[in-house]
Amino acid sequence: MRKIIKIDESLCNGCQKCMTSCAEGAIEMVQGKAKVVSDSFCDGLGACLAVCPTGALTLEEREAEDYDEKAVREHQRNTNRCRADEIITPCTAPVSLKPVLGREDNSAASKQQEEKEEIDSFKGEHNQLCGWPIQMRLVRSWAPYLKGAKLLVAGDCTAFAYPAIQHDFIRGRVALVGCPKLDESEPFVSKLAEILRDNEISDITVLHMIVPCCAKLDDLVTEALMRSGKKVPQKSYVVGIDGSIESGALNLE
Repeated sequence: MRKIIKIDESLCNGCQKCMTSCAEGAIEMVQGKAKVVSDSFCDGLGACLAVCPTGALTLEEREAEDYDEKAVREHQRNTNRCRADEIITPCTAPVSLKPVLGREDNSAASKQQEEKEEIDSFKGEHNQLCGWPIQMRLVRSWAPYLKGAKLLVAGDCTAFAYPAIQHDFIRGRVALVGCPKLDESEPFVSKLAEILRDNEISDITVLHMIVPCCAKLDDLVTEALMRSGKKVPQKSYVVGIDGSIESGALNLE
């Protein structure tokens, strides 16, 4: 027994959104309706549920073939389709870091003006993501955007604590995120080790919060490197709850 996608054909409008969002290629359109083509292609995580506009997709628990990642790889090669885990955008060169919080000017008016200018500057920023998905458990180790990439392995909360994360950390890197406290350690380490083995990763930047539970991310990355047998440069940055960089060099060149 395991969780797997169930599709109510009476609710399916044939929009194909679930098909294009399925990283494994488990869903195909058959006579205008979405169908799970093989139970072994469906990982049961339900990444496709949110995109269905009619509520035709649900998760059910039933007898089903085990998820087969090897079969999924072969299926991807045979169908030659660009799915959610193959979205590729150009990565630009990394830039120098600059802390965005913790200003010394105590003038309320000055702070408000700086914050307004900062928000305006963020509005002009382009999305710097080089691939999708970014959750570690959803990323496939053979995704083409990982080849020769620079990785950013970040704790989930860092994106909320450090406003300039897109500009200062994600730019020029493939982002992989997770929560060291809530995610199971073994699948996280195994997936990252597989990514390191299958791709010529050029370096790894680790970004985590200052709180103890998030600091475990450094250990998980180190363990993955050991398992992979690869020697990849690793740098670590710690974000304070006020949005400052508590440790780590302030230049990513």
